[in-house]
Amino acid sequence: MSAELRRLRRRCEAIAAELPLVKPFDVRELCRLVALRQGRPIHLMPINGMSEAHGLWLATDSADLFFYEAGTALPHQEHIILHELSHLLCGHYREDTTAADHLRELIPHLDPKVIRMMLRRTSYVAAEEQEAELLASIIRQRAGLVRSDSINGRIRAAFDWPRDTHG
Repeated sequence: MSAELRRLRRRCEAIAAELPLVKPFDVRELCRLVALRQGRPIHLMPINGMSEAHGLWLATDSADLFFYEAGTALPHQEHIILHELSHLLCGHYREDTTAADHLRELIPHLDPKVIRMMLRRTSYVAAEEQEAELLASIIRQRAGLVRSDSINGRIRAAFDWPRDTHG
């Protein structure tokens, strides 16, 4: 395992260790508990036809909105939600107003000014995507939804990281 992956994994494992995971695992309950801890609601928003972006986290002044692809299998929906939750848990934050046109297509009834205001946390660099994907996978592993030996392979494949035989 590369030093970069070990560092990312340690950080993500520390974040995951602090989460209130209930048995049986329920992603909606986890979001509710995290929202209580954060002091602001999380709203899960299913949308059909999100194209290549299967999920999106928008932070308004009063709530966090997790948009996710409704037209996919339930385990995939749950992983998408966990990925967006992971962005929140990792403290990812970038300001980007260039995504307003794409959001206007997804949420045509919202005023463009409102969409621009909501876009405070929607642009992530590759490292943030890697971290969110890793944390989502670790949460799934801790919840007993995936085997621990499958996480490293999934992350390496998703981000084209080389295999390191030194552990």
